Amino acid sequence: MPKQDSPGPATIAQGAVPMVELWRGDRLESVHQGHAVVMRADGKIVESWGRPDVVIYPRSSCKMVQALPLVESGAAKGLSTAQLALACASHQASALHVGMVTRWLDDLGLSDDDLRCGSAPPGDIAERDRLICTHAEPCQSHHECSGKHAGFLTLNRHLRGGSEYVDPDHPVQRAVRDAFEDVTGQRSPGYGIDGCSAPNFATELQGLGLTMARYAAAREGVGDLRAQAMAQLRNAMMAHPEMVAGEAKACTNLMRATKGRVAVKTGAEAVFVAMLPEQGLGIALKIADGGIRASEAAMTGLLLRYGVLDAADPVVTQYIGPLHNRRNMMVGDTRLAAGFA
Repeated sequence: MPKQDSPGPATIAQGAVPMVELWRGDRLESVHQGHAVVMRADGKIVESWGRPDVVIYPRSSCKMVQALPLVESGAAKGLSTAQLALACASHQASALHVGMVTRWLDDLGLSDDDLRCGSAPPGDIAERDRLICTHAEPCQSHHECSGKHAGFLTLNRHLRGGSEYVDPDHPVQRAVRDAFEDVTGQRSPGYGIDGCSAPNFATELQGLGLTMARYAAAREGVGDLRAQAMAQLRNAMMAHPEMVAGEAKACTNLMRATKGRVAVKTGAEAVFVAMLPEQGLGIALKIADGGIRASEAAMTGLLLRYGVLDAADPVVTQYIGPLHNRRNMMVGDTRLAAGFA
């Protein structure tokens, strides 16, 4: 599909519809509004809620697109499927994640100092406690995006670029933007700088949904290099859900529950995407107020709607259903709003 210039953007709030409700007792306490779209790879919208043309930053939900030049360029030759999953990850910096990033950098002849994501405290409790007990400081490999940045460094070596690979005009980021605009079918209206210092290119929600549908429809060994790279990255995510996020995280929990039938990825400010290979469908959603609890509930609802998640699976009640307080008293519940999913 040729790239199309995006029309004037709707604001995040404009046209948003109720998607997730929080009830306490018998009273509606909070409502999260948003936008969602389900698409096919031919560009057809199967279903939508709110405005599919709302322009958003995909944030970390598009990491498999940021990893696309790494794979299709041939720079990823020799990387394991677990490393490819980590390149698409927002990990919690467990020993598993940090160890793989460290070994990856070692293999490149590089160190933590070559990363440009910044240092961050680990989300993993055991790793956090280890740092405290050893009086150690978190390093850049602890950043949730360090796997993506290891991928950037691998591509950078292939492209022979300079050290500042996160600069928007750097060959790495130009390659990412070209891939992003091609798979979304739109010229990006601009970028913002993400939490890891890399540019994050804006697109319409339906452009992100189309991208996920294209990933869903791709097959390894079939089609051009880009299609095969899409399939390779998607399959790596499904094969290694623990690398994409980590224990007790929604991406990992939902992929495990769907038993390899779906790849999902969350992003900051309540963006969430899914690739459904069996149906050839892509899903993208954005909660207008940025509430992560709502994006997790909304994605759970859509996976139920499309039959890739069993309603009886215990994972469902982590995101939709009864709310309990610290004494395990049921005090309310999380519901999908009427008319959504």
